[in-house]
Amino acid sequence: MRHPSRTARRVAAVSVSLVVTAGAAACGPEDNDAKTAGADSAPHQGGTLTILNRAPQEDFDPARLYTSGGGKVPSLVFRTLTTRNRENGAPGAKVVPDLATDTGRPNKDATVWTYTLKAGLKYEDGTAITSADIKYGIERSFAPELSGGAPYLRDWLVGAADYQGPYKDSKGLAAIETPDSRTIVFRLNKPEGEFPYLATQTQFAPVPKAKDTGTKYEEHPVSSGPYKVVKNENDGERLTLKRNTYWSAKTDAERKAYPDTIDIRSGLDSSVINQRLSASQGADATAITTDTNLGPAELAKVSGDKKLAARVGTGRFGYTNYIAFNPKVKPFDDVRVRQAISYAIDRSSVVNAAGGSSLAEAATTFLPSQKSFGYEPYDLFPAGTTGDAAKAKELLTAAGHPNGLTVTLTHSNSQDFETSPEIATAIQDALKKAGITVKLQGLEDNDYSDTIHDVKKEPGFFLAHWGADWPSGGPFLAPIFDGRQIVNDGANFNTGFLNDESVNAEIDAINRLTDLDAAAKRWGALDKKIGAQALTVPLFHPVYKRLYGADVRNIVISDWDGVLDPSQVAVK
Repeated sequence: MRHPSRTARRVAAVSVSLVVTAGAAACGPEDNDAKTAGADSAPHQGGTLTILNRAPQEDFDPARLYTSGGGKVPSLVFRTLTTRNRENGAPGAKVVPDLATDTGRPNKDATVWTYTLKAGLKYEDGTAITSADIKYGIERSFAPELSGGAPYLRDWLVGAADYQGPYKDSKGLAAIETPDSRTIVFRLNKPEGEFPYLATQTQFAPVPKAKDTGTKYEEHPVSSGPYKVVKNENDGERLTLKRNTYWSAKTDAERKAYPDTIDIRSGLDSSVINQRLSASQGADATAITTDTNLGPAELAKVSGDKKLAARVGTGRFGYTNYIAFNPKVKPFDDVRVRQAISYAIDRSSVVNAAGGSSLAEAATTFLPSQKSFGYEPYDLFPAGTTGDAAKAKELLTAAGHPNGLTVTLTHSNSQDFETSPEIATAIQDALKKAGITVKLQGLEDNDYSDTIHDVKKEPGFFLAHWGADWPSGGPFLAPIFDGRQIVNDGANFNTGFLNDESVNAEIDAINRLTDLDAAAKRWGALDKKIGAQALTVPLFHPVYKRLYGADVRNIVISDWDGVLDPSQVAVK
């Protein structure tokens, strides 16, 4: 979390998947039991599953992937020490064993974590998977030429801050020990009760040193999962996966691996993907998407067709769209001004601008509403559904602005229904009722991102969003509100520059907990405490609506990332 440039890559990746709608948590189609979707035939093995996506599966190397919980397509090829529980809704936000026999055994203060590999694990060539392979896989993720993965290991592992990977330093990381072929031990700089979540990241996938081809490894990574790569064209634009015959369901309780072949086709326009899934002709009848949502207009059309509506999966990912304030910029240095804007917000108009209530849920908390995050309902500045202009004016008067004020709201010009002109205009209209004149400053996407994450350029009032790397309050609150993560010479995400010793201390205290349910409750309480400072105005949590082909069966969408899980899908 202290390598914001890499975190920015993840946030950008999440945003890409939201271009058509708004985005994300989990139930089945139209909130029914997802496994019953299209249940006119039981799931069975065989056939070809097609995945139609916009973004290519670039850098198909476990060291380089920045994925939530092992990702979707990558987790068909790469197994990790732990993984997501492949269940619908809230149960899917739990971490469960994958290559390991359990989710990890911590020492008393959670600074040492020990894992034991299951017996009988094999690669696609039939050779045994060992703990040394996992250690090597992690070490190569530190190599500069294989950058792009999550930053946590560099921060968390003892002595890892300046490590440059095994190509430059063959001695490896002393913080990772492999006393035998099935045991691996991690020594951390500080207590981290959520290490089992981190162990779901693809950097924990085993890589046999003898088969490592460096930057070319992505062309044919050695599979530890149910499928192996047989073709990778144009850097992940076209991927073909076939069964790994040495994978055994006896060692993998999570992946069903029903299809014989998985054909991933990327670089497609969003509207084309939805049209093809809607028509479900030929191979498209057994197709899904893992990155394309239905937009407002498309959803309206689909909702009017019962057969199509039955083929819509609904999901919610831990993600919040919000207004951010820079308290170093006047008049936002006055908490009363920030509170006034909080009261004046018309969340119903913002939700409508985001595509309507089917695609966005109004938010008054920074944490998403899923249990795993520790969600504690609160509304510290009640605006109702349409805003409380009178209360806002009262606060502005107390702050010395009896005649209102004029401010500038910075937003992105990207049509993402999140930080885009539609949302900005809805805010502009609402604040006008409270005597606040809002001038809009739209920036192109790259310029927008560079501006709001630069300490020297950060505007006083702008739109922002955040999604967690795993379903917990930790990776949600810490990057935004931990004062020790303020970055002065890189991408900074603590936009409110909060450096409250009590907040920092509570983050550390929660990180020591290995009881994740207990930790969740404290994350929720911390969210409310921080919310009182009005450094953000939560607006909405997005909802994913995604079509799938007419002959697709066994739909599973979890609260981990709100995306249909291809490891569970069967084709007719």
